[in-house]
Amino acid sequence: MQEFLLSNKNEMIATAIAFCLLLILKFVTDKTIRKIGRISDIVEARTLLITKYASLLLTLIGFGVISFIWGVNFKEVGLVFSSVFAVIGVALFASWSILSNITAGAILFFSFPFKIGDRVKILDKDIESEEPFLIEDIRAFHVSLRKSNGELLVYPNNLMMQKAVTLIYNSEDTPDGSEEA
Repeated sequence: MQEFLLSNKNEMIATAIAFCLLLILKFVTDKTIRKIGRISDIVEARTLLITKYASLLLTLIGFGVISFIWGVNFKEVGLVFSSVFAVIGVALFASWSILSNITAGAILFFSFPFKIGDRVKILDKDIESEEPFLIEDIRAFHVSLRKSNGELLVYPNNLMMQKAVTLIYNSEDTPDGSEEA
């Protein structure tokens, strides 16, 4: 055991440094996302979801960095990854909209001009309604929109980014200051 420790001393130090840097980066990223969520008055559930996405991305980066530090033979690992990615790629090609909705959900978190409680009108020829919708919830895959008659429309995030959306009024601009049903 002592021989292993002595022969891999540099790799162990570099791994410890990389691990500490990734933890610090995760802490800073989490704080930044939470601050953006607080400043933008975004629902806590959406903030936690984006935090999970960022954490997953940092974990994948961490595995790559640690693999590089320990000198993993990328030709052998590349063969395994290419096989796995080929299978995943075929499976994901069939469900590309799921990935586009997750990506759109992350983009909407940082740049979405609408909040829960706002009334919007979606300019989509497939939506026959001319009346505005109340934004009830914004999730990772979809936005829940409700008509004044109670009808619920679950609209995909990727379409929210592709279609023109008109803000009728903010939740703060309602006549009595409360959300309408």
